[in-house]
Amino acid sequence: YKTITTTNIWWMEFGEHKHPKEDKSAAFNNNGSGFTIISNYVYGKRNNFYNFKLGFGQQKLIGGKGNKNGVAVSAIYGGGITAGLLKPYYLNILNKYDGNKAQSIKYNGSNDSLFLDPTIITGSGGFFKGWGEVQVVPGAHLRTALRFDYGRYNELLSAIEVGLNAEYYSQKMPILVQVPDKSFFFNAYIALTFGKRK
Repeated sequence: YKTITTTNIWWMEFGEHKHPKEDKSAAFNNNGSGFTIISNYVYGKRNNFYNFKLGFGQQKLIGGKGNKNGVAVSAIYGGGITAGLLKPYYLNILNKYDGNKAQSIKYNGSNDSLFLDPTIITGSGGFFKGWGEVQVVPGAHLRTALRFDYGRYNELLSAIEVGLNAEYYSQKMPILVQVPDKSFFFNAYIALTFGKRK
């Protein structure tokens, strides 16, 4: 607390960006045992895009409340650094140019005939595939929000936060093949907070 109405805050956050055009598809694979295996994958996905944020800001009280009821309204603003993490997205395929050999491939710009052929895709490479090849892209973010604290007593914390978040990265972030890449991302969010104050 800086004053009765102003509080310094900091945050750490880890999340994932998904492109609005991402669409899961199902791959049907008969592995020779007589059973058909169904595996989901995202068609045309080039990278998983994760982000880690470290930020600092302030929360300023706009309107207070009584000890037992009412709603306190606060404005939140701040920003900080962001690390964008690009993890290659792998697909499992049966390579028809190599005797239907089972392979796990990532997009490299010259393998469109394999990576974008849904007739040979048998599923995604899985969550753990590609972590050793993660590319870190530095960036920055800004956040502004309104927080509505409706906890019945001052020692109880129950609040809803509604805000806007903007991120900018030092390079364009490729998520999907054949879709324009961008370096600026903007989104709205709603957060629920609950707990106790000391």
